[in-house]
Amino acid sequence: MIVVESGEMRNMERAAVRQGTSLASLMEQAGAAVAELAAKLIAKDKLRNVTVFCGKGNNGGDGFVIARFLSLMCDVSVIIANEYPQSDLAKLNFNLLPDKVNVIDHKENRDQCTEIIANSDLIIDAMYGIGFNDILDPYCTELVVLANRSSSVKIAVDIPSGIICDTGEVPGECFHADYTVSFTALKPAHVLYPSMDYCGEVSVAKVGIPKMIVDTCTYAMKTTDEFLQKRPIRSIKKSAHKGTNGTLFSVCGSYGMSGAAVLSGMAALRCGVGLLKIALPESIYPIAAGKLTEAVFMPLEQSAHGLVSIKEFDRLQMEIMNNCSAVLIGCGLGQGDDISELTAALISTTTKPLVLDADGINAIAADPSILRTAMAPVIITPHPGEMSRLTGKSTNDVQKSRYRTARDFASEYGVTVVLKGANTIIALPDGNVYVNLTGNNGMAKGGSGDVLAGMMASFLSQGMNYDEAAINAVYYHGILGDKCLEKYSARTMLPSDMIEEIKHIL
Repeated sequence: MIVVESGEMRNMERAAVRQGTSLASLMEQAGAAVAELAAKLIAKDKLRNVTVFCGKGNNGGDGFVIARFLSLMCDVSVIIANEYPQSDLAKLNFNLLPDKVNVIDHKENRDQCTEIIANSDLIIDAMYGIGFNDILDPYCTELVVLANRSSSVKIAVDIPSGIICDTGEVPGECFHADYTVSFTALKPAHVLYPSMDYCGEVSVAKVGIPKMIVDTCTYAMKTTDEFLQKRPIRSIKKSAHKGTNGTLFSVCGSYGMSGAAVLSGMAALRCGVGLLKIALPESIYPIAAGKLTEAVFMPLEQSAHGLVSIKEFDRLQMEIMNNCSAVLIGCGLGQGDDISELTAALISTTTKPLVLDADGINAIAADPSILRTAMAPVIITPHPGEMSRLTGKSTNDVQKSRYRTARDFASEYGVTVVLKGANTIIALPDGNVYVNLTGNNGMAKGGSGDVLAGMMASFLSQGMNYDEAAINAVYYHGILGDKCLEKYSARTMLPSDMIEEIKHIL
């Protein structure tokens, strides 16, 4: 599924009009799509009183269409949020409202509107759409506050009012929807933080824009399932042996952080790598070896702080050059001068695909230009805090612009960026960006990232391209989390539970 910005959506509408589709038809079908969802909820929950908030533009016009359809099955009130309709299409559909629809001007009848909202079973927000780029005026703000306090079911038309479509920012009060019906395609606000928290369950309705226009339009992002429909995960050949299934060389772990090496290693093994070699400080070798019986270990000399020593660079470089098909650096590696020097040296000399995670990212945060020295594809997997250190932006600013931050960094440094978090962003060095819609908040625990890194590096080792490895790992990592949520709960599920589910999912 594609994710389009507001300008791209308008271009599609203009292209549809040039091919003979009328804007009036698009508005009618958009309103009908929302009304269809509303009708199902009305029938299911025996709802009686419906209120539609309508703005002055075409989003309000959609609301008038919705009110007209729903008046056939229940009592409908239309609240004019701030001004009566201004656009020709909105005026047309306002004039088509049947007499039985109760129309109230909020500016003139605020007390009556308050009472109507309090008695509503279903509230539909059609005040502002994808063109909104401000904060709500006082009248709309008052309606939003009243609606959010009510126990009614809430539906947003295209996007909830109060959201900036292209960035996902929520600069003021915002309608808090249980359901959002998006038209033609997803919008960035549906998949980005923090706006996604206000959208509820999002569905996409076809409203009459020809498929050829949608298929050839420009877009901001695609969803990972769109990628995997065309390039599904490949099966293992019948003639395969451990050599053909790849060798992963993992440089992970430090004193006190053996779990990260174990989790990433177990995930890599479960995802099918033929051979896993783990290089780690000698002090944690007995712990890791006791957990990972299928792995081969390279115990390393360590510093006084229990970190891998820079003295081991030659051994590590030789192993990477001659005895592996992909490399993972960083899970639980720790931080210090030796680690920074060692990581930079390995990045600049390796000719094998590389996943850089956690402390591997922290090691180069002061000088990310090191990434440009890599001679093979590099995937970095930062969480927002690590992305902050890489870019110099605040974590808050990273979260406000997840899509652009990941895309710009990937293009500038020629790497794949997997910006973790709710709806992980995968930005490829060629400018393409994917957003992942699998997963849940139960995965927000230490160790989840180690599992993801192990999966990704395992897929790279088995011969997947960098885009395939990143997207497959993120997508299936989320599926594993969703399966664990079903079996346990967001509170009790653990990253190790996700590893156990790999054998059922793959």
